[in-house]
Amino acid sequence: MEGGCNEAVAAKILIIDDEDLFREDLASLLSVRGYECETASTGEEGSALATEYGPDVVLCDIVMPGKSGIEILGEIMSNSPETCVVMITAYGTLETAVQAFRRGAVDYINKPLLVEDVVQKIERIMNYRRLIQEVKFLRREVSPDVQSLPMVGKSRAMEDVFKLIARVAPTKSTVLISGESGTGKELVARAIHQASNRSEGPFVAINCAGVAEQLLESEFFGHVRGAFTGAVKKKIGFFELADGGTLFLDEISEVSLKLQSKLLRALEEREFIRVGETRPIPFTARIITSTNRNLQQQVEDGLFRKDLWFRIAVFEVHLPLLRERRSDIPLLVDHFVKKFNREMKRKIIGVENKVIRRLLLHSWPGNVRELRNIMERAMILTDGDYITSVDLPVETMAASVEAGHESDGLREAVQAYEREHIRRVLQSTGGNKEEAARRLRIDSSTLYRKMVKLSLFDQDQPPVSA
Repeated sequence: MEGGCNEAVAAKILIIDDEDLFREDLASLLSVRGYECETASTGEEGSALATEYGPDVVLCDIVMPGKSGIEILGEIMSNSPETCVVMITAYGTLETAVQAFRRGAVDYINKPLLVEDVVQKIERIMNYRRLIQEVKFLRREVSPDVQSLPMVGKSRAMEDVFKLIARVAPTKSTVLISGESGTGKELVARAIHQASNRSEGPFVAINCAGVAEQLLESEFFGHVRGAFTGAVKKKIGFFELADGGTLFLDEISEVSLKLQSKLLRALEEREFIRVGETRPIPFTARIITSTNRNLQQQVEDGLFRKDLWFRIAVFEVHLPLLRERRSDIPLLVDHFVKKFNREMKRKIIGVENKVIRRLLLHSWPGNVRELRNIMERAMILTDGDYITSVDLPVETMAASVEAGHESDGLREAVQAYEREHIRRVLQSTGGNKEEAARRLRIDSSTLYRKMVKLSLFDQDQPPVSA
């Protein structure tokens, strides 16, 4: 709408002014531009309406019969500190402006005013509110280690995942990400968001299993002041916070059947209702969900709604277990060594081959997250240039892979790690093989044989004797 509200959810504006014509004309002009407006002719009426209506922005005259605008400003800030108040007056002085700002006003305008100036101020305020809400949310909700579970891999299983991400990201489709804990489901959700046309919008993630059941509806949809015991002020929910971006509902299987029905309605109607209100609010966020359970089995057991399952599983991305893509373990190990070298200010070169072999044999019940934790622990404990078997937990060093699985796949993975590791050490020494052999703790002839075996000599440079 030209010159008006850019939000999918219209900003709620309360105008408090004792001049009837000015007040109603301003409300009409803002309504035409897409805002939801209420008005009050006195300070007392405006203060009460601000508490009941829960506006995003209040435009309040300073000079009025009865309570002044400055008094009303103080009451609004006390009852609803998230509301933004803009003071209006025909008698503006510097002293009055300073007093208003000290009481909590966010802006100050003089009569006669231009509607376009008011609209610009409202838009700046709403953008600021969204930014503050998103920062608060990110500080509270984002898993601290999610970025340390990398999407690294060259296995066929991971290549399939990358292809699915590339295909679904540009669409608007709802996505279900399935896989065991620690496989990187939130990273996939973030990758889909970043590769979509919503990447400039917010990415909001909520762990449904980490919020008390009685509070989850309020977390999803928000609530108004007084909606329930403890609701002392208006709260913006995740559906509203993620508008224009992506909402990631992690562990969707933990949502109760009662809330599942409300969630289904929100997804079907593309609107939600705040707790304590009756007015539906539209939203445009893309929904991505995840689960570490078998949702089809949950449906058969009566624990998950079949219609909701159909709604969220439009496009499924299943993440493989780490033990199903063992060939990626050397790449992940290399990633974590580099990562923790940066974070811990260390210069660990890598891990011994014996360590790689044992890591490849481990069953990895905790998937990539378990590998990350083991590598962080080893980086803390190791005293030398290489991580050795003594730096790993005893249970990790036990050969726990099923009989028959230590085959060519294991051998190829070890060789891939050796090739990359030797290449990196040679690069760091500028091609000096004697220095590389010293760092690798092998003799020069052994290095030469490995370089021949692993095809590490440049094709245009014939091998020379070590």
